[in-house]
Amino acid sequence: MSILGAIHSFRRPQPQPQPEQNKQFEALLTSLFLMAWFVEARDPYTGGHLWRVSRYSQLLARKAGLTPLEIACAGVGGFLHDLGKVGVPDAILRKPDKLTDEEYAVMKTHPTIGARMLAAHPLSSLVRNAVQLHHERPDGAGYPFGLPGADIPLIARIVGISDAYDAMTSFRPYRAGMSQDKALQILREHSGTQFDPVWVGHMLALGDAGELQHIQNHSDDGIQLQECPMCGPTLVVRRENHSGDTIYCRNCGGGFTLKASGDKHDEKNKSKQLTAIPSGNKGSAIDLEAFADEALISRSIRQSMDLMPIEDLMRSMQ
Repeated sequence: MSILGAIHSFRRPQPQPQPEQNKQFEALLTSLFLMAWFVEARDPYTGGHLWRVSRYSQLLARKAGLTPLEIACAGVGGFLHDLGKVGVPDAILRKPDKLTDEEYAVMKTHPTIGARMLAAHPLSSLVRNAVQLHHERPDGAGYPFGLPGADIPLIARIVGISDAYDAMTSFRPYRAGMSQDKALQILREHSGTQFDPVWVGHMLALGDAGELQHIQNHSDDGIQLQECPMCGPTLVVRRENHSGDTIYCRNCGGGFTLKASGDKHDEKNKSKQLTAIPSGNKGSAIDLEAFADEALISRSIRQSMDLMPIEDLMRSMQ
């Protein structure tokens, strides 16, 4: 079943033999990942954001010694956390400057919108708290409910700090991305107010161990975002790209040709060794049209499923 076809398999699961259960569970997960991806596709400055938040969330959950299911849910919740931004107008979502108070009020509706979108999904219980509550804060000054720290679910705390760290270290039209040291210092300064102290401690430990560097400013394992001279690090190279392929900056429309920059015989790491060279061409509307990275989504889903007790989860939904 293709990823686009999976959205049509959205239904309550019925008892099935194990292979069919896995197939149906995969289709349900795919429908969630695909919905989330369409949000990222609308903003050319957020390439790889969902993948990075998912990976940071998994790292934190593992660092804390959580169960395999909790690690998987943190990763899936990280990928889906911005689902509700599908309801935010492009003029706000893609604004190349800081938001006004009125615009920020609209942006703050996205957790509630996301929760509504999940309401009828059979897997909603796995990720609803990550989607709806990742902007809550220990001091009660978060949104949408202003929950005090003790009432914020674990998965929301994990995804919230992961999302904040990636936002700080990512490029935006109105500012450059922060260094790892600067972002970690901000987490330290706001520990106990904006961020849960326990998870700040885990993130600091991961930074000290050098475990954040392979995710920061990447869009896939081992593949860094590349620079558009006009717009900054907005270029996403996919694992399936080859030397000679053309990619485009979806912000300015500039074209780039991928050139091999490493061992041409190293098939396993070929996508990691491609460099984007400006071609001088401009992309057409079709060239700039966003399309799902089905291979990355499939890999992420398989990694999540490897950690999940699928048979038990399917049984609980019957």
